[in-house]
Amino acid sequence: MTDRQIPHDALIVVATGEEAKLFRNQGRQGAIKLHAERTMTPGDLADEGPSGKVPPDHSDQENNEATFSKILANHLYKQAHAGKFDNLVLVADPDTLGEIRPLLHQEVTNKLVMEQAKTLINSPTDDIEQSLRKG
Repeated sequence: MTDRQIPHDALIVVATGEEAKLFRNQGRQGAIKLHAERTMTPGDLADEGPSGKVPPDHSDQENNEATFSKILANHLYKQAHAGKFDNLVLVADPDTLGEIRPLLHQEVTNKLVMEQAKTLINSPTDDIEQSLRKG
């Protein structure tokens, strides 16, 4: 996917199982310039319930991460359905990416232009931009 450009106004989601940062690409003509839009955290997960069937050997932490993945996938679906983005870039640690990928609605996956299996949640915006340029 290194030959693909990230379109202007694309939604960039940088996530782990505990947090997601949402950005918009303000760059034009192939440039990447991220603008922070919002941060999502799990909040009170007890009201949400786990994502799918919970294996008996899952820890509370793993259950919380699976639940947050479900919350994030639902948020992305609502945003896609409301026409809030046309292009999506998803950057997440490999475990979270594997957790969220099957939860994404086809309306969201149709807008997916790039995925990166990297942990960048605590990285400065400049580092995230550089990672996206490399594809």
